[in-house]
Amino acid sequence: MKSFRKLFTTVFAIIIATFIGTNLFLINTNKDDNSRPYRVEASRIAQEIESGNYSTDSLKKYDYITDVELLTVSNSDVFYKSDSDYLIKVINGDTYRFDYTYSSENSDNIMVLNICLLVVALTVIILLIILRNKIIKPFEKIREVPFELAKGNLSVPLKESKGKYFGRFVWGLDLLREKLEEQKANELKLQKEKKTLVLSLSHDIKTPLGIIELYSKALEKGLYNDEEKKKQIAFSINDKCDEIKGYVDGIIKVSNEDFLNLDVGSGEFYLSEIIKTINTFYTDKLDLLKIDFEIEKFTDCILCGDVNRAVEVLQNIIENAIKYGDGKRIDISFAKEEYCQLIKIRNSGCTLSQNELPHIFDSFWRGSNVGSNSGSGLGLYICRQLMLKMNGDIFAEIKDGNMIVSAVFPIA
Repeated sequence: MKSFRKLFTTVFAIIIATFIGTNLFLINTNKDDNSRPYRVEASRIAQEIESGNYSTDSLKKYDYITDVELLTVSNSDVFYKSDSDYLIKVINGDTYRFDYTYSSENSDNIMVLNICLLVVALTVIILLIILRNKIIKPFEKIREVPFELAKGNLSVPLKESKGKYFGRFVWGLDLLREKLEEQKANELKLQKEKKTLVLSLSHDIKTPLGIIELYSKALEKGLYNDEEKKKQIAFSINDKCDEIKGYVDGIIKVSNEDFLNLDVGSGEFYLSEIIKTINTFYTDKLDLLKIDFEIEKFTDCILCGDVNRAVEVLQNIIENAIKYGDGKRIDISFAKEEYCQLIKIRNSGCTLSQNELPHIFDSFWRGSNVGSNSGSGLGLYICRQLMLKMNGDIFAEIKDGNMIVSAVFPIA
């Protein structure tokens, strides 16, 4: 707000300086004899009087001088009391009064210009006030919100705004806050469930482990000589191992379900909608990275699924192409097969081997070509889960040294 006050003061000072400077310039211009033609005419008549060529009829050829009167004893009391504007000149020792009529066009121009400047000044001031009330002040109220969210303060109040400038922004921030709060609650719930699960499994696994331990010690000490009894013990040990394996499978299943907890909406959207979003985001980014980027022409159609998740899938694929390609070219092409729309993203310079290709959609898997690139190995795994939830699919192939990842969307 302090910066805005400085801006407002500076603008106001510039407006005042412009008013004063313009008026002084025009006023000084108006003092020039060339801008006051009645003085020129008075000088010409004075020359005629000096040369003795002046007569009353001479006034007819002048536009501004209306009368010339000589000061005498008889008119001395009224000589300086003319109803008209006049000039006084001393010619050949005599005093003459030159009456004139003149309306300065420059004065009218000054008035018009001042009115125009006043309108402009008021417009600027009103715009600055609107800027302050509609943009600066609302922004002052919400500028600390991102920092509070980053610190984990998810209960920070957000006053609903109906303004057309920040209404949607505030709504988006509040939606983000609610989403983060929901994720935090889910994370706490998950942590609680995991601890409960660990305690429960610890208790459940102890029983079969204890039995296995007893049987193994008995066999170690040779307490059982009967072969039939040894078979029964071996069968029991095997049974308890299966029980423990079941618990382990349960842990693995729960872990996988955590990754599959992806919200996907069901709806319809145009192909052009997601391609426009991708084009807007990546055209400038890839241009900065000096990567050639091209989107093939396509026929628009309606696809089934979640438009935001569809964009997320394509973004993940392109980000992988940026990371693991040779940085020369990325292009998007299209194809239709059996009521499905294929979106193919190809990057040049694939260094992944054919043997590794079947594993790229596995969770936590990272290929031998990752190099120094950071990552969790979940990007393409999440892409596949999202595509499956949208009744689509995703697959990859290596062709002519290029990596091609195709996302398959059902056509509505």
